[in-house]
Amino acid sequence: MLIHLAHSPDADDAFMFYAIAKEKIPTHGFEFTHVLKDIESLNHLAITGKYEVTAISVGAYPYCIKDYDLLPVGASVGEGYGPVLVADHEIPFSEISNISIAVPGKYTTAALVLKLAIGEFPVKILPFDQIIPAVLKGEFEAGLVIHEGQITHSEQGLLKILDLGEWWKKETGLPLPLGIDVIRKDLGQKTIQSLTKIFEESIRYGMTHEEEALQYALSFGRGVDFEKARTFVRMYVNEKTLNFSEKEKQAVKLLLQMGSQKGFIPDLNLTALS
Repeated sequence: MLIHLAHSPDADDAFMFYAIAKEKIPTHGFEFTHVLKDIESLNHLAITGKYEVTAISVGAYPYCIKDYDLLPVGASVGEGYGPVLVADHEIPFSEISNISIAVPGKYTTAALVLKLAIGEFPVKILPFDQIIPAVLKGEFEAGLVIHEGQITHSEQGLLKILDLGEWWKKETGLPLPLGIDVIRKDLGQKTIQSLTKIFEESIRYGMTHEEEALQYALSFGRGVDFEKARTFVRMYVNEKTLNFSEKEKQAVKLLLQMGSQKGFIPDLNLTALS
């Protein structure tokens, strides 16, 4: 059975699916085609039900929950860290909502959490890898960075104005769920269970064969060396990635409830997360 496995072309997703991509584990009759697209493109495609399995932003889940179930593996969760708002000069918190901010997508969790933190602001959408260059050129006063930019922005001369994972932890006491893997409901429960086991095994393989998985993942890390890739991967591929526990589900529910209460995302039935 052919399965389109869609994920971001970044180091942590590459690390998770290394064992599948390089046929290090049995796939039990499933044939995988890896589809690499930036997370906002995947968010838009998930709304149409395009791929059988896809990574999406938590902020996009309300728009595709009718077609997709949340997988219990593969999530990216920040424990007191997350997307970072950066600028080339200090900006007081009270002034953030009045400046021009580049964000990596309308449906990204990063954009949603920033709205929760500061309220509505003049949103300008840019591909995630163009945000730091745009801020450095002075095209925007600030930029919301995801992926490796979270740990490399200071090397490029930018200051951290607000870490959304820190803000969320302070406000709620919970980890910040950022990205999730979802699977199309029409595959049926037997197929969903089988694929879940394969994905879990792939993640475990990477974690137990870290050096070789990192060498593969490094080719997807933009401008980072081996040790920075290791740091970034460990931030988002860990025990939470292997087991989306009740604590992480609670964080997803709260995040989406807060977003819907503010009118930033649609209301939705969260029984799928019970």
